[in-house]
Amino acid sequence: MEEHENQQGHFLMGFLIGGVLGVLAGIFFAPKSGKELRSDIKEKGSEGLMDAKEIYADASTKAKEIIEEAKHQAKELKKEADRHLSEARLKTKEILARGEKKGGEASDSAKNLDSHL
Repeated sequence: MEEHENQQGHFLMGFLIGGVLGVLAGIFFAPKSGKELRSDIKEKGSEGLMDAKEIYADASTKAKEIIEEAKHQAKELKKEADRHLSEARLKTKEILARGEKKGGEASDSAKNLDSHL
């Protein structure tokens, strides 16, 4: 018997708590009139559009800055590459000139050796 009364007490307590929560939910989520709802939607839409425009402007500015920096870096890298290429060409010419000089000396030495024999 006592167990039966305990179950009824739990049921009533749950029923009351559920009722109170239902009333609170009804108050907090009460629908607005159509005019108020349209006004809220329009306001939120305008805020969203303004936020999107601001984000776009910021992103556009940052993208332009990044592009300009990339162009500057590319020019600097090209100058550096051109300088290295010029140095390599000069060294190649020097090596070839030394090689031709040594080749000429070797040829002269061979001719002198032949004439002595």
